[in-house]
Amino acid sequence: ASAKKLDQKGTAVPKDTQRTATTDQALLHLPERVTVAVAELAGAAREGLLALAVGTGLQVLQAMLAEDVAGLVGAKGRHIPERTAVRHGSEPGQVTLGGRRVRVRRPRVRAADGTGELSVPTYQAFASTELLDQLAVERMLAKLSTRRYPVGLEPVGADVERAAVGTSKSAVSRRFVARTEHALADLLAADLSGLDLVALLVDGIRVAEHCCVVALGITIDGTKIPLGLADGATENATVVTDVLVGLRERGLEVTRPILVVVDGAKALRRAVLDVFDHPVIQRCQLHKLRNVADRLPDALAATVAKRMRAAYRNPDPLEAQADLEALARELGRSHPGAAASLREGLAETLTIARLGVPPTLARTLRSTNSIESMIQICRDHAANVKRWQDGQMVLRWVAAGMGEARKQFRRVNGHLHLPALRATLDQTIATAVTPTKEDAA
Repeated sequence: ASAKKLDQKGTAVPKDTQRTATTDQALLHLPERVTVAVAELAGAAREGLLALAVGTGLQVLQAMLAEDVAGLVGAKGRHIPERTAVRHGSEPGQVTLGGRRVRVRRPRVRAADGTGELSVPTYQAFASTELLDQLAVERMLAKLSTRRYPVGLEPVGADVERAAVGTSKSAVSRRFVARTEHALADLLAADLSGLDLVALLVDGIRVAEHCCVVALGITIDGTKIPLGLADGATENATVVTDVLVGLRERGLEVTRPILVVVDGAKALRRAVLDVFDHPVIQRCQLHKLRNVADRLPDALAATVAKRMRAAYRNPDPLEAQADLEALARELGRSHPGAAASLREGLAETLTIARLGVPPTLARTLRSTNSIESMIQICRDHAANVKRWQDGQMVLRWVAAGMGEARKQFRRVNGHLHLPALRATLDQTIATAVTPTKEDAA
């Protein structure tokens, strides 16, 4: 058996880490020793440790570039008959330093046979703008405007700042637009065929004059995953259907029973029934409670809300439905609007109780709070936007917000009960579609 690789402390290094280290070494050749001109860093030292570190790092970068060139061409000033590349001077170049671009001299190397120019690995690695784009998105989602973008950058010293570019509001805006367009495209093109969803939440977010319908899935292990979005003027059936059909076309399984949590809008329910073969719909209890309370005087609304909450907490769905129907009859004469709102879709607000979902998991699935939390994160990140140009801009910002929300997600409470919920959903649908003896006759 081969001996495991050990780190400096004598601990075994994981294989993935070994491969990553090997790849990095192949890309960047680090000199064993680098001599730093300390006298040139005196000014940077007076501006703080970070400025000193940046100045030192730039000198190290030049040493790494020289080492790369020597590796491609050979030692300078020596006759090497088998030389395959030659030095070709240098030209102005730029590398990424934090949230800015810094000018450096880029060495050039050409093939000895004149076939073309060769790349310098170290320069290619540090010239990448991927980190720059990422920082631009992070700072703008943190409510730092493009005009004030330079204020949020690290103090790297006056000399480096004078040589820095790419921090203007137009440059930052271009990077943000490009990165968020990429995030939107990734969200709408992600392959969903491998997802094992137990629950799906659908809701809308209104931004300016646009209404974006968003979808959030909960997998069998309790992971929350943003699935898709679409833009429209209102939360209508067409827009919702577009979102759900898009999920189906990207591989989402729609033939298996799934719990779908919606806020009670008729457009959402209709689209769900059109796209999914066996959806089990749970209407948000909090939306129902608010809709009823909004149609009542304040004094009576508090009492009615208390009775509705008690009914929703009742583990017996038949008793809970009887209590709510009795409450609707009491409100029928004095407040018919509230009574009608309570009766509308009443049975679907008790789906979780009929499925026998344990309380820890029921707290998550009886309302749309999970998806509304994601929506609130999207709104919060876009709070400083004053002028929305078009629907594409809205989609970009919402997609970026959904991506940030995903980083904050934790598994749902009671996720250990999700396999049991899956079995109950399968059994419920199987019972519902099994023909009776009278039907068979």
